[in-house]
Amino acid sequence: MVRVMASGVFDLIHPGHISYLKQARSYGDELVVVVACDETVRKKKHEPITPDYMRAKIVENLKPVDRAIVGRSTGSIYDILEEVRPDIIVLGFDQSFDEKELERDLAEHGFGNVKVKRATETADDLNATRRIVAKIRNMGGAQ
Repeated sequence: MVRVMASGVFDLIHPGHISYLKQARSYGDELVVVVACDETVRKKKHEPITPDYMRAKIVENLKPVDRAIVGRSTGSIYDILEEVRPDIIVLGFDQSFDEKELERDLAEHGFGNVKVKRATETADDLNATRRIVAKIRNMGGAQ
């Protein structure tokens, strides 16, 4: 069985998320998604709109996903890898990792058998949470 791991914030679920998760699932038999904890989202992106436990519950109920867990604000990425034990990590098209550099880091930390893949971007207009939020803001008082 090939276990795939994907990760992200998943604050407002949109077609870009669905595409990413479907692509990730296509690489294996089981998809485990690590949903960023609220503290991490605050540090790296923005104030979360939806709490982490709710985001994980929503993601876990999406068709391509077998299991979703909330990431940790302490420790390192390798703690989660030890728990999930993926064969493949699929990065979102806009995640800031370099695939080859990540594979080297994984090998240095004892995860040399883990492959890294990159999902492709979708052409959908609202494929990013920040675009959805911007569109809502631009609507202003429109009913």
